Amino acid sequence: MTIKNIKKRITGQATQDGAGVKLIRVLGYENVKDIDPFLMLDAFDSTNPEDYIAGFPMHPHRGIETITYLIEGHIEHKDSLGNGGTIHKGESQWMTAGSGIMHEEMPKEDDRLFGLQIWLNLPKKDKMTDPNYFDIKNDMIKEINIDEGHVRVISGEFNGHKGITGKFIKATLIDFSLKPNNELIIPVNTEDNAFVYVFEGNGYFGNNMNNDNKIDNKINNNVENKTVAIFDDGDEIKVKSGVNGIRFLLFAGKPLKEPIAWGGPIVMNDESELINAFDELQNGKFIKNTDN
Repeated sequence: MTIKNIKKRITGQATQDGAGVKLIRVLGYENVKDIDPFLMLDAFDSTNPEDYIAGFPMHPHRGIETITYLIEGHIEHKDSLGNGGTIHKGESQWMTAGSGIMHEEMPKEDDRLFGLQIWLNLPKKDKMTDPNYFDIKNDMIKEINIDEGHVRVISGEFNGHKGITGKFIKATLIDFSLKPNNELIIPVNTEDNAFVYVFEGNGYFGNNMNNDNKIDNKINNNVENKTVAIFDDGDEIKVKSGVNGIRFLLFAGKPLKEPIAWGGPIVMNDESELINAFDELQNGKFIKNTDN
């Protein structure tokens, strides 16, 4: 067994998207090689509705899947397939844009809006698959109490407990909450790229212990709140929570290692496919006929 160590820490940059929603773009185009098959990670966290109430009005996507994980608040959504609904605290929304979809997400005023949106690439052979869409409600998420804390398996597997399984990419998304000063070893597939986003407390990841099993301050493996840690090779992630505990989301997936042509909400494999997508968008041919 080989423990993964941290090769990069990233806090991201403040930006705005949609109709002016304030967020942190934690991961994006410049990180793709390290996080493939994931493409992007945005984090939003505010107690001021003016930061988010304008939302993300109807906009296009092609060639990717988008996953929203809501930690606090609620978001109403609808799309060009005729789907609509609301996701609440602890729930997720998984959309396969495929050949093309128009999509809207509108956060509603609440005490706090806090969540993540992740973009997951589609393999070249599946870029133009039929769009699909589903919500992952709380009763679909596997909740596990462990000695060290609590685990929510959104997708993938932990200790024999399975979440949902993606049709195209077998991505792992697991929400870990550890009590203070607890240590946990998490198995991952050796071929997967893996990273975590810490959103409460802090923790020490990797081989950061001395011979007395105490934190070795000479090895800087501390990951603070609102920070991503991207890992190197290995098949286990070792974490020790800080004095206030830690909560983090683990992401893992087998890299596609395919070329990427990225144009805003559309991600294809070459520039000609991008040009065609935007031509179709302009000419009203973006949405394909499907059986969905």
